[in-house]
This record gives sequence, C-alpha cells and structure tokens, in this order.
Amino acid sequence: MRYEIKGETLPVVLCYLDGGEKMITEKGSMSWMSPNMKMETTSNGGVGKAIGRMFAGESLFQNIYTAQGGPGMIAFASSFPGKIISYDIAPGRELVVQKSGFLASEAGVDLSVFFQKKIGAGLFGGEGFIMQRLSGQGTVFLEFDGHIVEYDLEPGQQIVVDTGYLAAMESTCHIDVKSVPGVKNMVFGGEGIFNTVISGPGHIWLQTMPLSNVAGEIARFIPSK
Repeated sequence: MRYEIKGETLPVVLCYLDGGEKMITEKGSMSWMSPNMKMETTSNGGVGKAIGRMFAGESLFQNIYTAQGGPGMIAFASSFPGKIISYDIAPGRELVVQKSGFLASEAGVDLSVFFQKKIGAGLFGGEGFIMQRLSGQGTVFLEFDGHIVEYDLEPGQQIVVDTGYLAAMESTCHIDVKSVPGVKNMVFGGEGIFNTVISGPGHIWLQTMPLSNVAGEIARFIPSK
C-alpha cells in the first residue's frame, strides 16, 4: 500500500492498493474510490470486539474495502479542520488514541477498547474512562483537531494537559489525574477541577482545537428560550 496526504486545513489521505489489499475504516469515512474497490460491512472480530469499539467511541461495524482485479485507490478525508497523521503499528508500537481519532488502517491493525488503570483518571482526566487501543501490524491513519504538537517524554517526565487536548500517545505512556491546587483556582480559574497528567516514556500528540471545545464556544452564541 502506498499513500499520500494532501491538504492543509481539511486534509485527505489517498491510498493506492495492489490487487487483494484491504483497508479498514469506520462507516461514512470513505470519500471517493476507484470502481474496483469492493466494500464489505462486518463486525470485524465478533460481537465482543464490536461492543468494545462502541464503548471506545466508534461504531459497532466497520467497512472493509478490497482492491479487486488489480490496483485500486481509495480516499479518506478529515471530518473537521485539523490534521491527518500516519503511524506504523507493530508489536511494541501500539497507540492509545482519543475517541473518534481512528480514520482508516490496513487490515492487520486491530482496534480495541482501552481502559484506564485508575477510575479517577477516566472520570476526570480529560478524554474519559475509555479510549482506543491500536495494535497488530500495519499503517494507521488518524485525524486530529486543529494543529498537532508532538513531544517525546523521557522515563518519568510528565506533562499536564487540559481536558480534550490529548490526541494520542504511545502505549508506554501512563495517564493519571491531578487536581487544580487551591479552592479559589478551582472555582474561579475557569480551567476545571482536574487536569490530565501524562508520564513517559513515550511519544504523545496534542491537538490545539478539540471539537468539544469548539462546540462549547458555538453553544454560547445560540439563543436559548
């Protein structure tokens, strides 16, 4: 599989497949494709994995596209202004990704539910108790909101992130929560009560324009009864 990512504000990834190669995506993610791409809707791993994906913010079913009779092409476009990145998943190179971050992947990539080890980290630590784990083998394409800033955290090195700004991290990283110090800061600071604390070692991706924040800003200008 060859690919190229085009566009700045609203990017698209074009995937060029050899005959018989497959791509996996969530429903509604395909933008355009060559006529010889065959689509099959499947639970892709049975009911258990399908329910796990649902809890992780994805749909119960996935679409598998196969190039038949020769080379094929399929495109997946971003659904929100931001960036599409690629990452090669392999044993020891698993990723943990925010809800709805998965765009498409080669057939060897497995998407499953990721539970935080501590309930506190899930209830208060930004993206929630459940995220997505990407494992297996193959290239995955992820869509994030706004601009992306990346950091390599050393063992024990930490970064404090406000709710929603964590886009993805390597599975070697650890998530915990930290309360905002001082009652006055909690009540009047406008930053909430808890922040997400990410500890290394590992690579992390932070996004500058979480969709949830954008929705909140728009809601302020919608007249209420």
